[in-house]
Amino acid sequence: MAQVKVFYEPETELLTVFWQQPRKEQICTELGDGVILIKDSTSGEPIGLEILSYRPGDNRFDAVSVELGQLSPVS
Repeated sequence: MAQVKVFYEPETELLTVFWQQPRKEQICTELGDGVILIKDSTSGEPIGLEILSYRPGDNRFDAVSVELGQLSPVS
């Protein structure tokens, strides 16, 4: 089962969520409204996200949906 790691830094108001291990080589794409997608730089696969200026109760996190699992082959 996958582990989701959540890091919150109240002094910088930064919330970071990883659903895969952080990579030495990763790239980030700002999706808008202070939401940043973290991707593996080799595969481009999303591995986490950051929310800038986050405070508990922030409604931007309500719009984030992450599904973990394996895809079944399509026949």
